Amino acid sequence: MDGSALAQFLPLILIFAIMYFLLIRPQQKKVKEHQAMVAALRRGDQVVTQGGLIGKVSKVKDDNEIEVELAENVKVRVVKSTIATVTSKTEPAK
Repeated sequence: MDGSALAQFLPLILIFAIMYFLLIRPQQKKVKEHQAMVAALRRGDQVVTQGGLIGKVSKVKDDNEIEVELAENVKVRVVKSTIATVTSKTEPAK
């Protein structure tokens, strides 16, 4: 009886394991990489927002917000988590 119960649950367990390694784990890794990229933002970095705006970071305000210069004298406040990519990175100040 115990063997048949295990045999019935084995496909369900295998499906969950496959889903974990193919979907959940890579997504968690991607989220961690994005958080690390956002945490490393500094003044002078060129970024692309999720809305498609390209600009240069002019000020890192607080834990959640940065100021991005889109054009000369055109600055907008952006939530850090909406930064999609960093296209060029500045060297850290020594």
